[in-house]
Amino acid sequence: KIVALLPRRTSIKRGAAGEHYHQQVIAANVDTVFIVCGLDDDFNPRRIERYLMLVGGGGAEPVVVLTKADQTDYSAEAVETLAELAAQDITVCAVNAKDPASVASLHGWLGAGRTAVLVGSSGAGKSTLTNTLLGTERMKTAAVRENDSRGRHTTTHRALIPLPSGACLIDTPGMRELKPTGEEELKESGFADIEALAAQCRFRDCSHHTEPGCAVRAAIEAGDIDEERFINYLKLRDEVAAAADKLAVRLAQANTKVGGRPAAKRSDDRYGRE
Repeated sequence: KIVALLPRRTSIKRGAAGEHYHQQVIAANVDTVFIVCGLDDDFNPRRIERYLMLVGGGGAEPVVVLTKADQTDYSAEAVETLAELAAQDITVCAVNAKDPASVASLHGWLGAGRTAVLVGSSGAGKSTLTNTLLGTERMKTAAVRENDSRGRHTTTHRALIPLPSGACLIDTPGMRELKPTGEEELKESGFADIEALAAQCRFRDCSHHTEPGCAVRAAIEAGDIDEERFINYLKLRDEVAAAADKLAVRLAQANTKVGGRPAAKRSDDRYGRE
């Protein structure tokens, strides 16, 4: 029987698809989130930043795992992304997901009693990585398409898998849509440098476009901040703000008692808030 319901230590959530506000919990009470991305034609630094956004503020440690490191030389884009992530103190590991010696670099996050979750696009190598860490073929895998390096969904459900080390690993299906919940912290999502510069702008409400005294624009013009990364930052910032507005409306509507129980409590239960 259920004796008690303990509060979540950590949680990874996304906004559910559709017009109405709703949160979907991807994983809870995990210590580490492995953000898996292949070093092939599907490599996308903007997608990595979006995953980091979802992890930011959730309490778990993000680790970017770049698979297929044996299949290709690092592109200039990949090298630049690695430098940007390292500058923000985000750990990056490049591995061959099929090679036990290569994935041994992840063992430090997979000690006894620890829990990690794998997130990333279909075809990134999450299930291959799971099988290698497990030492046997537990999760189905499939080849990726040659024209775009994308894979079809072979993992259709989340699976909690005990590892020989005593850790637990959660393999998840590839996610096509990554909407924020409105609770994310961009300064914890690989954008701490831009957030710090924004605090130095002359105007507190600076949009970082044409205002005088904009520290962010100055850094971009000096080549210290990549413009595409900055554009993605603005996009994610606006999405988080819009989601936060929707969340505030939902919670305000829930402040009415229905059936003798505060609806706000039911809303907190439903949307995963502590």
